[in-house]
Amino acid sequence: MSRVLNHVITVVALSISLLASTSATVFAQASECNTKRQVGTNALDEFTWKQLNRVYEYVSEEKYDEAFEQLQRMMARAGKQRYLRAVLSQALAQVEWSRENYAQALKFFEAAVEFDALPDQTHFSLMYQISQLYYMQERYSEALDKLELWFCKSPADKITPAAYVLQASIYVQLKNYAKTIKAIDTAIAMAEDPKEQWYLLKLASHYELDQYPQAAQTLEVMIARWPQDKTYWIQLSQIYYKLKQEEKALAVMALAYRNGLLDKQADLTYLSSLYSNSGVPFKAALVLEKGIEDGIVEPTRNHWAAVADSWYTAEELDRALVAYENAGKASEDGKIDLRRGYILVDLERWPDALKALDAALSKGGLTEPKTGEAYLLRGMTQFNLGNFDSASADWGKAGRYDRTRDAARQWMNHLREERRRKAS
Repeated sequence: MSRVLNHVITVVALSISLLASTSATVFAQASECNTKRQVGTNALDEFTWKQLNRVYEYVSEEKYDEAFEQLQRMMARAGKQRYLRAVLSQALAQVEWSRENYAQALKFFEAAVEFDALPDQTHFSLMYQISQLYYMQERYSEALDKLELWFCKSPADKITPAAYVLQASIYVQLKNYAKTIKAIDTAIAMAEDPKEQWYLLKLASHYELDQYPQAAQTLEVMIARWPQDKTYWIQLSQIYYKLKQEEKALAVMALAYRNGLLDKQADLTYLSSLYSNSGVPFKAALVLEKGIEDGIVEPTRNHWAAVADSWYTAEELDRALVAYENAGKASEDGKIDLRRGYILVDLERWPDALKALDAALSKGGLTEPKTGEAYLLRGMTQFNLGNFDSASADWGKAGRYDRTRDAARQWMNHLREERRRKAS
């Protein structure tokens, strides 16, 4: 990042002078591209050919040290023969490339070009290799210059998809994402079997430009070509969601789920939330609960509570109660048990309601209003179980809280009337 920052500062400080030099560079490149080189006919003598053939044999046998030493001896005897020195420089570069001494290979390639004695096809082919080496050394602008020169001098039938991939890779390093996309699209269109990495480069560039509809189209192609990579399904779903196309977002994830691709907790919680947000609570609960049962989703309080809430919304009360009970077991406070208590009271399942409310009050962690409600509900439960003294005690405690004071008094009055009725 510091290098980029320094570059930006330099551009700002020297904008006028850089503008002038850039214009001169563009003009020079155009001139070089359009100018025909004046290179005479050159040939190597038979003795030199034999020596070079021996060098090539060394290289094929991976005897790179012997090849390099032979070429150095030949260079020492070459004198001022520019063509021979260019040929030898090119050969030395290829040896160093084979030995992965890329910095040295670059120096020899540059020397071969500077002699300006090789035939056009060879001379400009070296530009491509120099561009690759500049790219490897993070000299991206220079890499682009050499590559552009190679493009303009190469016959159309000699330009391969790989050249456009190199161009796209340079542009992405220069943060010119629009040209990155143009170059990689050309490579994809030319290739019979485009590589996955090419599409990833295209996708990343669309993201950088906030081109989400285009990113979605790219991902659709990638899913068709590599359907087993769940990352692409999730990314496509997330883009649709960002574009407020929730139905498509859900459809993509649901299909990935049916294809058995979702095997992580985050995958299943995301799908469950999509179902929930789309008004399909039954499937939201089913996906998340199965994830817990399969050991993919952790059986935490929040996950069980989400399952329970979805079952409750789907009006599957028995399933909701089981999930709430599991959530309560995983919870250190009584909030979930109180929620279960509300449902059981509504269902008039008094013994189960009493257990849930006992757990809620014994664990604690409730707000004052919720504590009052818990005592009020437990009093109602005790009353319906015929435990009048316990009901009176709970309503007495509920009467200490503002929110439940009036209701507690009404229940106490009802209790007194019930006791008088039973006494008479």
